[in-house]
Amino acid sequence: MSRVLAAMATLAIVASSFALTSNVALGHERRAVGPYTFVVGWINEPSYVNLLNSLDLTVTETSGGKAVEGLDKTLKADLTFGGSSTTQPLTLAARFGLPGKYSGYVMPTKVGDYTFHITGTVGTTNIDEKFESGPGRFGSIESTDPLQYPQKVVSNSDLAARLDQLQTLVIAGIVLGGLALLASAAGLVVRRR
Repeated sequence: MSRVLAAMATLAIVASSFALTSNVALGHERRAVGPYTFVVGWINEPSYVNLLNSLDLTVTETSGGKAVEGLDKTLKADLTFGGSSTTQPLTLAARFGLPGKYSGYVMPTKVGDYTFHITGTVGTTNIDEKFESGPGRFGSIESTDPLQYPQKVVSNSDLAARLDQLQTLVIAGIVLGGLALLASAAGLVVRRR
């Protein structure tokens, strides 16, 4: 009986090591692009607002799965938020010791959906692909609010809104103070006559 349990434990360890070292990334989109397979997502998932993250790009030959190296010289990547037309270029870099894997670091500052746009060439194949976050693809950027403990940190957008309100109140106070001075001065002029 102990031999059976030892054999089952060994098989479980071997199976889990394949799961941990497999080339399949959970929370990433896998797509055939010509004779190549692109796997795209965030390097850290789940992905949170205002935390450094990166494009996680893996390119392999579809036939045989051989990693494609040197693409940091032939591909470009940029990032857009939501439906915005403003792009953020990413510096595409090969990941040390991981053939066919590339990164491009960024700090997403808004919660929501993002799109990676990858262009250039792989071998003789022209590349112009967009990878959008969402269900069945890779994760959207999430708020850190549920993770904050013991106190919630005021977000940059909330702080900016509070500063705008304060600025409006200061300007209104200056205008009212100026009007009060003018009214007081006008009252003095009328009394002297």
